[in-house]
Amino acid sequence: MPAAPSWPHPLLHPAAHVRAQFQRWWQARLPLTDSVTLTQRNVYILPTRPGLMLGVTLLVLLVASINYQLNLGYLLTFLLAGCSLVAMHVCHATLRGLTMHLIATDAVFTGATAIIGINLENRRPSTRFGIGLALLGSSHWSWTDVPAQANATVHVAFKPERRGLHRVPALTAETRFPLGTFRVWTVWRPAAQVLVYPAPEAHAPALPLGEPRAGDAAAAPGPANGDYDGIRAYRRGDPLKLVVWKKAAKADELVSRDTQQVQRHELWLEPHKTGLPQLEPQLSRLCAWVLQAEQQGLDYGLRLAGLDIKPAHGEAQKRRCLQALALCGA
Repeated sequence: MPAAPSWPHPLLHPAAHVRAQFQRWWQARLPLTDSVTLTQRNVYILPTRPGLMLGVTLLVLLVASINYQLNLGYLLTFLLAGCSLVAMHVCHATLRGLTMHLIATDAVFTGATAIIGINLENRRPSTRFGIGLALLGSSHWSWTDVPAQANATVHVAFKPERRGLHRVPALTAETRFPLGTFRVWTVWRPAAQVLVYPAPEAHAPALPLGEPRAGDAAAAPGPANGDYDGIRAYRRGDPLKLVVWKKAAKADELVSRDTQQVQRHELWLEPHKTGLPQLEPQLSRLCAWVLQAEQQGLDYGLRLAGLDIKPAHGEAQKRRCLQALALCGA
């Protein structure tokens, strides 16, 4: 999947750099919106290369018909010219009146592909054919037809290279229906943003040891075997709510929460426990630990740059921690 387009080097590609600068200036004038209806004010049209060749051919036919007084030549020339004019209006009307809505984009990890969903709404009593959408500057198009008075959904993908909160790249919609002699397009700047988590470390070490709870400093330290000490083997009579089903499925045996141990220790994830000197590797390891702890059904907390997320587990806890990692230092 393509990444967001990058700017050309001003010395290596001066013309492309000037063109990119102009496009950036022009795009900055477009409003940010997650829903747009295409009208004559935001739909543009130009002849394609085959369209220009057709125009030259018509001109040659017209000159030849005048010189040699060919009635059939006139007929053919004006017939083709009329078809081209009708095709121009049909092509422009294919996009004009179409409404595009951005579908909310899920958060992704760095290096993963973010999928942008666009819903196309057609209120016209006829089908709109051959509509393509892509990232602005990309050659990877997604094409669809939109039935009469109905909707169609198109997906466009891009790959964010850095963690953080990123705006959805500018999109373009295009059609050349029906003859391919004219290109009708528009440019759309969505207002939505995509949250990008750090990439989890591929082979992260085991979770760090649990810390004694405040006021229980005399408690023994946690084990060093990689399993957090809130887990023990299942004992007959343990209530089902104490069974850690995710870990049981992975280990092929039943395990339960040890409530006494859990009361004495807390699992805190912090940058200095990673043993790594740089921020980005630290965040990648913390991200992997969050996923590990969540997979094992453990309660875990996160201390990061003055932010304390209290120990808990579940989807909401995982999202809070991953969001904090994504926005650290932003």
